[in-house]
Amino acid sequence: HAGSGVSMSVEDGDVAGLGRPRQARWTLMLLLSTAMYGAHAPLLALCHVDGRVPFRPSSAVLLTELTKLLLCAFSLLMGWQAWPQGAPPWRQAAPFALSALLYGANNNLVIYLQRYMDPSTYQVLSNLKIGSTALFYCLCLQHRLSARQGLALLLLMAAGACYAAGGLQDPGNTLPGSPPAAAAGPMPLHITPLGLLLLVLYCLISGLSSVYTELLLKRQRLPLALQNLFLYTFGVLLNLGLHAGGGPGPGLLEGFSGWAALVVLSQALNGLLMSAVMKHGSSITRLFVVSCSLVVNAVLSAALLRLQLTAAFFLATLLIGLAVRLYYGSH
Repeated sequence: HAGSGVSMSVEDGDVAGLGRPRQARWTLMLLLSTAMYGAHAPLLALCHVDGRVPFRPSSAVLLTELTKLLLCAFSLLMGWQAWPQGAPPWRQAAPFALSALLYGANNNLVIYLQRYMDPSTYQVLSNLKIGSTALFYCLCLQHRLSARQGLALLLLMAAGACYAAGGLQDPGNTLPGSPPAAAAGPMPLHITPLGLLLLVLYCLISGLSSVYTELLLKRQRLPLALQNLFLYTFGVLLNLGLHAGGGPGPGLLEGFSGWAALVVLSQALNGLLMSAVMKHGSSITRLFVVSCSLVVNAVLSAALLRLQLTAAFFLATLLIGLAVRLYYGSH
């Protein structure tokens, strides 16, 4: 990566080899994705009615998948991305069923994990998925990380844990906690043995789903919109089944507000941006985007939810900056 500065690029690093318009497009895409990831939790908090989310989480996930599917179909119909010559390659759709299954399993595991640990413990320990993603990235894609890059990822994990442990604080509450924890009052730190086992499973599935999807997107010579069409078709079918099997509860759109619609739209657009990052960049680039979004999350939480930034937040920001510099800086 000689002389690349600190830009994150196509194929996991440098943008120096790209022309200026493409370099600007790539940078804008990463910045937009970082902003959308960071805005997710604060926007969700703005949806709360009497301290809780008024709609079914499965409704939000299903509507997000449906929005992504419709945007991909629209993009292909409008001819923004070329349809491949000859017969539609439906056989190439099958591997995306596993991707949808892995993502679906993880989305549901997140909900179950909350039963066996408090939100702060979950936020801190879920940073282990950075390590599991790097592990699968090296094993499945035969990429070797230098000692410098390995150290950068360890710093990224430390930054996430540091932020989750106390990056934000409710002014009316002396104990630090993440926004959901702060809103409900402090909960004692705890995790059960089953919770720890499920968390390890969550981190492994998270890393595997990310790297497996990257492998599919890169290996197939198909337009990204068509690959996304395959992925989100399976995603919609899976989540439709999960929503229907969730038992009686609020209707699909019950409890939805303007803020909730914004959550769904931003999540859908971010999903599409992330698939472009995975096809043209890498799962590691995605990790850096997610980590950098902590800064956006904290600033928005401070502005919208009146939460205070703590010393842990500034330390986490410093660690993220250092990790980006180490991983993408000139060697």
